Amino acid sequence: MANQPRPSPVFDGYPHTHRKSFIPLESNPTVFTQLIHDLGISSDLQFEDVYSIDEPDLLAFIPRPVLALILVFPTSPTYERRKNVREDARAMYEGYGEGEDVVWYKQTIYNACGLYGILHAVSNGEARAFIKPNTVLSKLVTESIPLSPERRTLYLESSSDLETAHTRAARQGDSAVPANADDEVDYHYICLVKSAKNGHLYEMDGDCKGPVDRGMVLKEGEDLLSENALTVVREYIESGGEGGNIGFGLMALVKTPNDE
Repeated sequence: MANQPRPSPVFDGYPHTHRKSFIPLESNPTVFTQLIHDLGISSDLQFEDVYSIDEPDLLAFIPRPVLALILVFPTSPTYERRKNVREDARAMYEGYGEGEDVVWYKQTIYNACGLYGILHAVSNGEARAFIKPNTVLSKLVTESIPLSPERRTLYLESSSDLETAHTRAARQGDSAVPANADDEVDYHYICLVKSAKNGHLYEMDGDCKGPVDRGMVLKEGEDLLSENALTVVREYIESGGEGGNIGFGLMALVKTPNDE
């Protein structure tokens, strides 16, 4: 029997399906760094694991400023209920163009939440300045920003360059690669970014109705490891439901240290 489109967890008020499936990315900073470089981010940026958000000695190892955070966590009925309640109360995002406070991508590719987390991380804030010209990312950002959210979605789905780079990265890492891209994965990625327009902290999840403005302004000198940003991470960990804080991971997008 041919594979059927899987129902999407997007709470957008109308039936929706994922039209494509990707092999999921391993939560591994080496894999994520390889992918952003492959797509066109300068080697001046890389991902680093954040091993603790409460121990100053461990936080001190993370190069600052942190330009974005990607959080991976186990999904659960508790998480889905909380998300459903929030999304039911929101209207669908309709922003597009250079006037957007943040660049958001709606996810319609199954098992690709890691990729969407990466795209949110590098399309927003200071990180966007590190996109090299004439690359997959420079073309994607330039050509997709003027599009409505739905047309932007179709643009990502149709990018063979994006799919090829993702597939190459998904086959790296230490975990066994799923035999089928349609296999269900019980983990989800979200991204936290600082808007270059208004300085607000945004939660970016392609499985939502749009970007979530957390109502916090990160002032000059405050990055994504500031206390305001870490409050959001703690919310996810503390409301982990059945799994507690087991299975959570956090990666920071940072400038590559100069070893000279």
